Order: sequence, then structure tokens, then C-alpha cells
Amino acid sequence: MRIVIIGAGFAGMYAALSAARLRDIQGVSPEKLEIALVAPEPTLVVRPRLYEPKPETLTAPLQHVLKAIDVDYVQGSAEAIDAKSKVVEIAATQGTRKKLSYDRLVVATGSRLFRLNVPGLAEHGFSVDQLDDAIALDRHLHQLSGRPASKARNTVVVAGGGFTGIEAATEVPSRLRAILGKDAPLRVIIVDRNEAIAPDMGAGPRPIIQEALRKLGVETRLGVGVASLDKSGVTLSSGEHIACETVIWAAGIRAAPLTAQIPAERDQFGRLLVDRDLRVPKVDGVFATGDAARAACDDNGNYALMSCQHATRMGAFAGNNAAAELLGVSTRPYHQKAYVTCLDLGEAGAVFTRGWERTVEMVGDVAKKTKQEINTVWIYPPKAERAAALASADPERVTAL
Repeated sequence: MRIVIIGAGFAGMYAALSAARLRDIQGVSPEKLEIALVAPEPTLVVRPRLYEPKPETLTAPLQHVLKAIDVDYVQGSAEAIDAKSKVVEIAATQGTRKKLSYDRLVVATGSRLFRLNVPGLAEHGFSVDQLDDAIALDRHLHQLSGRPASKARNTVVVAGGGFTGIEAATEVPSRLRAILGKDAPLRVIIVDRNEAIAPDMGAGPRPIIQEALRKLGVETRLGVGVASLDKSGVTLSSGEHIACETVIWAAGIRAAPLTAQIPAERDQFGRLLVDRDLRVPKVDGVFATGDAARAACDDNGNYALMSCQHATRMGAFAGNNAAAELLGVSTRPYHQKAYVTCLDLGEAGAVFTRGWERTVEMVGDVAKKTKQEINTVWIYPPKAERAAALASADPERVTAL
């Protein structure tokens, strides 16, 4: 029997840990139940931190953890899924291809930045979506110091006033001062088509976010979008032209394209619709998790967001349930009633909220300390020690806030 997990992000990592945990509890050998994780590299990219400087350091190795729990790492990119034959086709190293059969498949392929067909975006836009994107942005910011001083050089436009856009925008002033000098006249502008900043955060934390932007000198252009980009800067849908040399695109994400190969229903973000066990209905042997799945968190109409917080716990349930089916034990319905957000606000601190209504619990330096603990401790892989790694993946305890 074999479980194949596609993806080494937060959901994929916890799916592997949890499946191995249940296998161990049931006293089944790795030879009887193989668990294979497919990914280009045996590395967790700490994606929630990619708005920070030195993005090349924001990864964590997984190979020793996987080895400790007897999970096979298969290097390559999953390019095709034949759900009828239960086979995954993998583009491996040096142009070779291989096929891997499965008895249960866990699709944990994550998400990608949603790029609109905006003229000039591909040529002149940056992002903090994937590791290579963040490294390219960081390299670009450091190269600005070698260019002639000008308003355009010192101006950054962030397209998107949601979670990612705000974290990127509020981190930029300190990043640029470290590169251009503490007295450099900087200008950072957030552009968003919504009429309010942080539309998904609600009214509760919004005054705190607005005050942080004011304190940092971050401007906003609301109710407008980016119409085009060129070497001189950005033109907005209102007709305003902003001279700048740096544009960061942070306008939403979509499930990775591989989900389209599963013959099942998807939502407007490309996520596969799943049942409470994270099983894809009417597709034999397939589970979806993390950003690849639209899953109900509770019985009150709340659905998992495309976030690390939900991906880790969803991954644990998906891996457990894939193994449970093969081992003939009961599955565990996914549930995640607790929900918090901790939004980094750069040198203005952070804001921590609890619940779907986003009640503010902490602000400023206190919230910042919590954010730093989340980013540097909580979301990293467990130690590569078998007992500790397996214990970390109890679905009922993962991300139990």
C-alpha cells in the first residue's frame, strides 16, 4: 500500500507526519504502508516570512525529519495526475520522468499569486509569493543604492491592501533605510480596489492598521487599481501616474494549477471541494488539503482560509485520514474552531486578533513579540527525532490555539 503526498509546504509536511504517526500507532511497518512525499526540494519554504529581508534564509530542511519517520522523499515536480489509474507522473532531475502509483493521494500543492493581465506587470512587477520571487525583490532593493537618487528610486508601490500587501508595505521602510540610508526620503503607497484598507480584517482592527500606516508614512490609494506598469512607474485606473522603480504585486492568490487535473468541483479560487474528512467526493482515493482544498472549519459556515494556520492542521487531518482508510481504522473529521490572526506592521508593531469576528487582543510591541514567536518557532518543522516528530502531528493538537 502506498500514500503519495504532493507538496512539501505546511500541509504536505503535516500530512506526512500525521500519516506516519498513525502507521506507527497501528504497528504497521513502512514496508507494508509506504508514504512518499513528492516535491522539487526536501525543503519547507517559510512562506509567511517572505516579506522580510534575507529571504534566502527563510527555509527549513525536511530530509532528516522525513528520514526519521520513514517517509520516502521523491525529488521532482508532479506534472500529471491520472485519477482513474491512480498514477502520478513526475518530472524528475535531468529531464527524466517517472510514474508513481498510489492507493491514496494527498494533494497539498498549495497556492500561487494571482496575476491579472495588467500591461507591464510581468516585466516590471515584483512579489513576495514564492522564494525566488522574494529573493528577486530583495536583490532589486539592494541594487537601488547604485542608482541615482530620485523620487522614483525612493518610491515603492504595493498593489493589494490585504494581509500580504500590508505586511510587505510596512516592512519596506526599514528595509529601504538599511539600504539607502536612514535619512533617505522614502515613499510607500498601497493601492487597492476596495474602499477600505484590509477589507478581510473587518472594522475592529482597521483603526490600528490605519494608525500604523500613518506612523510609518505609508500612503493609500483606495477604490482604484493598477492599470499599467512601465519603466517610469505605475498608472492607476483613476489616471494618476506614480513615478516609482519598485512595484510589489500582492493582489490575491489561487490554488496551484495541478488541482485542475482532479475531475472534481472547485471554488472560485481553484480549490477542490472536500468533505469533512478532506476527501474529494466521487474521486476514489484522493484527499486535498491546505490551500488546495475548500474545507469547512465548523458547522457555522466558516471555511479554512488560504493560510499557514489552516494548512498545518488540515494537513494533519488529511494525512491521518488517508492512512486510516488503508489501515481500516476510523477517520477523524477535520475541524478548526479556533482562529487567530497576527498581522505584522513593521516598526509599528503588530495587531493580534481572535475569532472570525477578529476581536483585537494585542497591539504594538506585545503583539509583535507574539508574531516573531509564530514566525520563528511555531511554524517551523519539528526536530528530526522520531518520537517527537510523530507526537507533533496529532491532528487534534496541531494548531490548537
